Amino acid sequence: MIVSSAPFRVSFAGGGSDIASYYRRQAGAVLSCAIAKYSFVIVHNYFNENKYHLKYTRTELAETLEEIAHPLLREALRMHRIEPGIEVASVADIPSGTGLGSSSSFSVALINALYAHRSRFASKDQLAEEACRLEIDILKEPIGKQDQYAAAHGGLNFIEFNPNGGVNVQPVVLGSEKMAELESNILLFFTGSQRDTRSVLSTQVQAMEADEEKFRTVERMVQLSYEMRDILMAGDLSAFGEALHRGWMMKRSLTSKITNSAIDEFYEAARAAGAIGGKLAGAGGGGFLVLYCPRDRQEKVRQALSQLKEIEFRFDWSGARIAFAQ
Repeated sequence: MIVSSAPFRVSFAGGGSDIASYYRRQAGAVLSCAIAKYSFVIVHNYFNENKYHLKYTRTELAETLEEIAHPLLREALRMHRIEPGIEVASVADIPSGTGLGSSSSFSVALINALYAHRSRFASKDQLAEEACRLEIDILKEPIGKQDQYAAAHGGLNFIEFNPNGGVNVQPVVLGSEKMAELESNILLFFTGSQRDTRSVLSTQVQAMEADEEKFRTVERMVQLSYEMRDILMAGDLSAFGEALHRGWMMKRSLTSKITNSAIDEFYEAARAAGAIGGKLAGAGGGGFLVLYCPRDRQEKVRQALSQLKEIEFRFDWSGARIAFAQ
């Protein structure tokens, strides 16, 4: 039996520049962290050697790959040339459609589990690259590359996306006290709504391709991600929170699907209560509200957002890993 895990991520700046329609024209960059909330994949030899037994939100029993309905499972098994006689199950700490990169975390965990099942090692870059190929090239999902690399590497990273398709992952190194302060000052609140990531991202891609000003907005978001990296490394966390707010103002101008009146009210209430800045995690449209708030103001923010579910978390530093093998 193999138990594989990969963390979810919180993106701070540069989202949208990891999509090919942007970075093929101009290099993109994001600043993000992995959090200790995970997608887990369990792989086990199945008693019936002629069947694939797959368990997620539903259960599938198939004799051939073509019969498998779950696209990520089907194509990952095909990529690794896995024959029947295998059981794959998945669980996660947080549901999909909430802006934390759950699909890519699942893909990375699944690919790592399949390598381990075959008694093979894959590097973190290899896991991320293969997850990108699975989701973007094979399944044609309208997504970028940041989630796969964040899930594979873990930690707090500045990730660059080059026009030739190459990806550079640069860990952001802070002193232990500053890292602990940053970690404790980031809050996550579930807005209560899940959304179709494909629809939101497709609209953003269309906006970038059709409107040069929208492309320039993403360009400014990329510049801000460099600025925020430097702010963090200088240890100015209040300035980081202010930059997070500026980035949200840019992002929400891209399309009308990124935010709505209810989300705007939550965000303004949090700011009025003491949060310095924030944004919606991921593509937008719902999911988690990410806030930067000093600890002495957090109780007031929690009171202002009392109708929302807060998720406590810590940073993840391990990335994708095999948690159990026997």
